[in-house]
Amino acid sequence: MSINDYIKTYQKRVNDALEEAIKPLAASNRLTDSMLYSLRAGGKRLRPILMIASYESFQKDIDKVFSTASALEMIHTYSLIHDDLPAMDDDDLRRGKPTNHIVFDEATAILAGDGLLTYSFEWLAKDPLLSDREKTKLFQWLAEASGPAGMVAGQMLDLQAEEQQVPIEQLENIHKLKTGQLIKFAIKAGAFLGGAKENQLEYLDEFATYIGLVFQIQDDILDVIGDEETLGKPVGSDEENEKSTYPALLGLEGAKKHRDNYETKAYEALEKVGITESRLFDLTKFLTERKY
Repeated sequence: MSINDYIKTYQKRVNDALEEAIKPLAASNRLTDSMLYSLRAGGKRLRPILMIASYESFQKDIDKVFSTASALEMIHTYSLIHDDLPAMDDDDLRRGKPTNHIVFDEATAILAGDGLLTYSFEWLAKDPLLSDREKTKLFQWLAEASGPAGMVAGQMLDLQAEEQQVPIEQLENIHKLKTGQLIKFAIKAGAFLGGAKENQLEYLDEFATYIGLVFQIQDDILDVIGDEETLGKPVGSDEENEKSTYPALLGLEGAKKHRDNYETKAYEALEKVGITESRLFDLTKFLTERKY
């Protein structure tokens, strides 16, 4: 199966798992309608797919990961709803559709994000395939990745860095937190549930850091040279908002070289793990070259 077919196959399975997860929310009211609107808006489902690929590197029966993958995607979706708010990035388009606060309103969008965040942990707690030990570890890691020492901290630093050019080290720290922490959770949680050894988890942590930076650098590059229809969101907004990006700091060619360097380091980390036949190799190449 090609990597594109692999992604499409598991995008569908993740979407099906999310539909199963949100069945209890299906009673129609304004809050749940807002939550479901953003969950069903599509997207790459990158984080769940990375989790599945990481799990598959150690075990083949992947049913065990889908509740965790769904919980992670709920948290990612909540973060996008809040990122798009007028007080944050003030975006009108997400995944090719009007953003949540445009369709509903700002207050409803805030509450929809809050609902997805809290419901993600409720859904994970109900998973009958996970042991209490596994749930405890996943709760801890997911809270750390998404909270004030992780994604939320990165968002705060990103807001503080607006309308100024920050050093490359500071920019990388922002993205290691804002984007990289949920990617790191996806890879680490998948491997943990698959039975990876402690030293393998450490090398996968290293791999996840590099692949998170690859993803973000390519995101910055696509904001310069990408196609708005393909991306499903406006291009050029980073420059318009005077945000620090890799192309702004390094130039377009410099950003590409920086990305390629991290791609190489990601492969080297996977070799240390000892899973050279893993789909994680294919996904690394895909993320480096992606057009959307």
